[in-house]
Amino acid sequence: MIDTPTLVDQYCHGVLRTELGLGTFETLLGRAEGPPAAGTTFFDTQTGFAVRRWCPPLLGLEPHCPPARYLARRRELGVLESGRRLLRSTGISTYLVETGLPGDLTGPVEIAAAGDAQAHEIVRLELLAEQVADTSGTVDALLANLAEAVHGAAVSAVAFTSVAAVRHGLALAPAPPGPGEVRGAAGRWLAGRRVGGALTDPVLLRHLLWIAVASGRPLQLHVGVDDPMTLRDFAAATAGLGTDLVLLHGYPHHRQAAHLTSVFPHVYADLGPALARTGARAAAVLAETLELAPFGKLLFSSGARGLPELHVVGARVFREALGRVLADWVCDGSWSRHDAQRVADMIAAGNARRVYGLG
Repeated sequence: MIDTPTLVDQYCHGVLRTELGLGTFETLLGRAEGPPAAGTTFFDTQTGFAVRRWCPPLLGLEPHCPPARYLARRRELGVLESGRRLLRSTGISTYLVETGLPGDLTGPVEIAAAGDAQAHEIVRLELLAEQVADTSGTVDALLANLAEAVHGAAVSAVAFTSVAAVRHGLALAPAPPGPGEVRGAAGRWLAGRRVGGALTDPVLLRHLLWIAVASGRPLQLHVGVDDPMTLRDFAAATAGLGTDLVLLHGYPHHRQAAHLTSVFPHVYADLGPALARTGARAAAVLAETLELAPFGKLLFSSGARGLPELHVVGARVFREALGRVLADWVCDGSWSRHDAQRVADMIAAGNARRVYGLG
């Protein structure tokens, strides 16, 4: 009843270029740092079951085949061919690719070619700052180069993303730090860091966020495990400045993230990878989000990284969950079919095209 033939994946990463063994593959299915506990497997998760449901038929196997058989078929086809088949099955027309993760991951150009789609870059602020610090020997050079780097990235990238919440927590002071605070923090960071050292200083993280806000590009904020309501003061401080905020990875606090979208005109919420993680329960999670968020404030993404299978699962589970929820509301007379289709198109692609200026 509800059709979403075209998707804009508004937040994802590239896929690995190398062949994978069973252990590495299943590690990439989980969100934990490191392998599963002894005697267990990440295939025994909602994501693992969804991969086994949707991906084997795309490589010529029956649904729910054993993982070892699936990986053998994947190796038989080769990493390029299996990736091409998987990505081209998703119906994703545009990928917004965050390039800040380490590892041998494809960039926007490669994933666009493999998926027969378009792709644009999302720049991770903290990685950009770390790269600038590696080549800036003084505080003055660091601050000048950092502002220039963000400005330059805004010319080509469609958005910035920040992991400040993951590195420090969401309880950052909402106002921009003063010049003296910034200089002091920059001096301490340069004096104590090694080349490639991660940025964790709360003053510099705030400074970086406000430089990004000034660029006018959408700013994606990783919520992490914190309650998104902690961002309320920052959202209030940035209201009316012309920069949209997109809350990433709000699950299991998806209702709080949805609430913020209803309060602030410039705040949006990402649906992925919550739906891929909840699998067979995705429709229930999506319905809870739709209780609170204006429909023009929700954006599809796969949140995938490393495995093209996660792009497949993100797209398939989203379509199934959205179709099931909206069809139920149409069938009981709460919605018209026309409105259901219109909202589905908005969440699948239209909202992202508007927010990121994709045309």
